[in-house]
Amino acid sequence: MKKKDEKQTFKQSLERLEEIAQKLEDENLDLEEAVRLYEEGVQLNAFCLNKLQEAELKITQLKNSLSVTKIEPKNIQDESEE
Repeated sequence: MKKKDEKQTFKQSLERLEEIAQKLEDENLDLEEAVRLYEEGVQLNAFCLNKLQEAELKITQLKNSLSVTKIEPKNIQDESEE
């Protein structure tokens, strides 16, 4: 996993998870490396789930704000009568 001072993206994390999954399928992988990769995968999985939850929350909030603040169309005839 990247150092904390480097900005990590969802896409990068997902790509790394795919790499780890492929490596873990290798029958010749030694136990220590497998455990290390598994641990990194668990951390990346948590990161990705968190990002997905944040995105879902933001979408829900946007949908709610749109439904609350429906814009009423102006009646053009009312303005011309004044």
